[in-house]
Amino acid sequence: MSHTISAEENQRIIGRDGIDNLEAIMTVPLTDPTEVEHVVTNNADSIFTWDYTLARPALRKLYEKAKTGQWNAATDLPWDTDVDLEKVVRDDQANIGSGISPEWYKDTKLASWGDKEWTEFGIHSRRWSLSQFLHGEQGALICTAKITETVPWYDAKLYASTQVVDEARHVEVFARYLEEKLGGGYPINPHLRLLLDDIVNDSRWDFTYLGMQIMVEGLALAAFGYLHQLTGEPLLKQLLRYVMSDEARHVAFGVLSLKEVYDQMGDREILERQEFAYEASLRMRDRFLQQEVWHHMGVDPKSVIPLVINDPTRKVFQQMLFAKIVPNCKKLGLLDRNDSWLRHRFEEMGVIQFENWESTGDEYLKFEIGKPLADPHAPAAS
Repeated sequence: MSHTISAEENQRIIGRDGIDNLEAIMTVPLTDPTEVEHVVTNNADSIFTWDYTLARPALRKLYEKAKTGQWNAATDLPWDTDVDLEKVVRDDQANIGSGISPEWYKDTKLASWGDKEWTEFGIHSRRWSLSQFLHGEQGALICTAKITETVPWYDAKLYASTQVVDEARHVEVFARYLEEKLGGGYPINPHLRLLLDDIVNDSRWDFTYLGMQIMVEGLALAAFGYLHQLTGEPLLKQLLRYVMSDEARHVAFGVLSLKEVYDQMGDREILERQEFAYEASLRMRDRFLQQEVWHHMGVDPKSVIPLVINDPTRKVFQQMLFAKIVPNCKKLGLLDRNDSWLRHRFEEMGVIQFENWESTGDEYLKFEIGKPLADPHAPAAS
C-alpha cells in the first residue's frame, strides 16, 4: 500500500500539487508594504460556562505558573544596551556561515557578492526574521483572545487570559527592538498571513489551539531557542530568554488541552486535524524563503531560491524548527491515527526524526526564568 499523497490531495489541502512546487509557492503575492490594517472574519461563537469547578488540575497548575512568571518588558530588559548591528551580524554569520555555501550560487548574482553585500543581507535577514516573530506574536495575541472566548472550560479560560497578557508583552518587545535597535522591520510574509487568516477564520475552537498553540507557537519556540544559542547580542539574548519562558507554557497549554479532546474524537474528525497540521507546517516552512529580503538586495528570488533550499546548512536549520511540533503532534495522537497519515507527511518533509524528542507538555518547567537553559534542540533522555 502506497503512503504517498496524490497531487490531487495536495491540491485540495495545500493549494498546489506538491510540497516542493517552488513556482506555486512564489506566486503567492507579497504583502503590500503600505498596508496598515488587515481584517479577518472570526466565525466562532463566544461561549459562557457556568461550571466553575476546577476539573483540570494540570491547567490550574499552568495558570498558577503563569501568574508567578510575569515580567515587565519596560523595566526587566536592558534597553540601554548599544547594539552594533553590523558587528552582531558578522559575529553571528561567523558562527554558522551565511547560511549559503558558495558552490551553490557560483552561476548567480551572488557569486559577485563580497563581505559588504553578505553583511547587508545578514542585517536585512535579521530584520525580516524578527519582523515575522513580531507579526506572529500579534497573531497569537488575537488567537488567544479568541480561545478565551471560545473554549468551553473554566480552567482553560483562566489560563488563556494570562496568555493574552504574555502575547501583548511579546508584541511590545519585538516592536521596540526592531524600531530602536534595528531601524525598522518588514511586512508580514504572505504564507504566515494566510495561516493566521485560516486560524482566526475557523469556527472550531480546537483549530485555534492546534494552529496557534501547537504549530505557530511550537515553531516559534524552536526558532527562539536557535537564535538564543546563536547570537551573542546581550539584549536580544535576554529578550528571547524571557519570551521563551512564556512560550513554553503556551505550547504546553495546547498539548494539555487538546490531548483530552483528540483522545475522544473519531477518525474522520482527526483526519481533518491532521490535514490542517500538514497545511500549517508547509505554510510555516514556506515563509522562510525570504523573498522580501532577496527583492531588497536586488536579486530575483526565482534565480536563487531553488539553490538556497538545497543548501545543507539551511536544510538543517529548517528541519530543526520542527523539533517541537513533531513530538507534540505525537503526544496528541495525531501522527499515527488514520494509517499514520501525518507521520507519512512528516516523513516526506524530512522532519519525522524528531518524533521521540521531549514534548512541550512535559518540558515547559525547564524554561522558567532563573533556571539554566539546556540545549533546546536536545532529544529527550531515554
